[in-house]
Amino acid sequence: MTDLRRFRVLVGISALLFVFAVVAGCAKPKSSSTAIEEAEYAATEPDDTPTPLYYDFDDVLIPSELKVDKKRSFVYHTDEFTAGVLVLSGRVELNSLIRFFDSNMAKDNWRLNSSFKSPRTILFFTKANRSCIINITEQRFDTEVEIWVAPSTATKDEGLLLK
Repeated sequence: MTDLRRFRVLVGISALLFVFAVVAGCAKPKSSSTAIEEAEYAATEPDDTPTPLYYDFDDVLIPSELKVDKKRSFVYHTDEFTAGVLVLSGRVELNSLIRFFDSNMAKDNWRLNSSFKSPRTILFFTKANRSCIINITEQRFDTEVEIWVAPSTATKDEGLLLK
């Protein structure tokens, strides 16, 4: 009985090897044209990365990961200007936000005047007729962003401390 058992095991292993050889032999190697077609398909697939948005300020781009806190935001619109504060929050890394605002504010013709970087980061931007302060605070589970935009004064001599 042991010889019969060995014979069955040998036949079983041989059958598995034969099936494996047939399957492997029938597999078609990937041609370069197939690889090119797959690369073209991957290039035409829609990009799932969220698109940044402009909210109330038409020259301050906001990452789409940030959501507006309507209860804490206030924006004033007139024919001459738009001013106020937008408060947003979301799960975005602090340094990523700083790079985002540095890059996109420059594209919208804002000039970075100065910044403070610590657990609370403040970026000061100006344009010919407006100023913008972006306050970024990293919290335990998300990051909060306050964007303050105000019209600039007509002359630089005016201010709180008059001589």
